[in-house]
Amino acid sequence: MEKQITVTINGEAKTLNVEPRLLLVHLIRENLNMTGTHIGCDTSSCGACTVLMDGKAVKSCTVLAVQADGKSVTTVEGLATGNNLHPIQEAFKENHALHCGFCTPGMMMRAVELLDKNNNPTEEEIRWGISGNLCRCTGYNNIVRAIQYAGAKMRGDKLPSTDPVFV
Repeated sequence: MEKQITVTINGEAKTLNVEPRLLLVHLIRENLNMTGTHIGCDTSSCGACTVLMDGKAVKSCTVLAVQADGKSVTTVEGLATGNNLHPIQEAFKENHALHCGFCTPGMMMRAVELLDKNNNPTEEEIRWGISGNLCRCTGYNNIVRAIQYAGAKMRGDKLPSTDPVFV
């Protein structure tokens, strides 16, 4: 039996009828056609499906769509404002943190939450903060630098070098 829910996705309220067992990741990708949120492992191990729900990073493969009823959900598609990239999107681009790109949306969403709480995290705080999101191809160095870059941009500080790090 379907249940009617209203979820605000990227600032736009959507009312939908959903099966009670539908996962939020499937609502986003299949019902709303927002494919930026990736499905990686279906076990909450990889973090590719991370979105913000009421400002908190959640792995959308572990959240039922009905649990998002009345909540605000932000996906990677909701970060940019018009043609202006969010600082984390710019940072990933400028710091060569994209590589294959599969983990990127979830990693960005987790980084947004981290920087909302602390826009000047140490490298250790960044590495701990993104530890629930797996990247199989970057070694994390450029991702950490991208998060540092985004924090500096958000603070209005001088931007660090964007030369790639190869280890």
